[in-house]
Amino acid sequence: MYLPEEGLKAVKDSPYRTNFIKNSLGQMCQSRYSFSKKERLSGKKKIEELFKIGSFFYLPTFQVRYFRSKDEVNYHEVLISVPKKNFKRAVDRNLLKRRIREAYRLNKYRIENIKPLSIGFVYISKQILTFQEIQDQLVLCLQRLK
Repeated sequence: MYLPEEGLKAVKDSPYRTNFIKNSLGQMCQSRYSFSKKERLSGKKKIEELFKIGSFFYLPTFQVRYFRSKDEVNYHEVLISVPKKNFKRAVDRNLLKRRIREAYRLNKYRIENIKPLSIGFVYISKQILTFQEIQDQLVLCLQRLK
């Protein structure tokens, strides 16, 4: 259920109030498990900055790039990439991106309490892994970012 920002004040006493929670920064958001468009890292300058000056580490499935966001944002921005070099078919790349996005959406609460980051997940495995395997690796990535 979508309600505009102005409508949040009116919703406080309504029966739909349970759909809205305050995140760790005091903002009203629809759900802990959402992954809104504003949380996606976009823009050529931001992406170049992530790959030029960002720190990184490797896990068997992911290369993770990250840096502290200079913008005055109160949320993490995430980029998900599956290289065409490893998966020629767009169907395979899209499947992996959906699985990574869903794993992040379900586990992003693990990094809620740290300062906002710009994060890039680059899938480097040569195989198409199951959702559970991707989720396990992504949880390790998020724990390492803390």
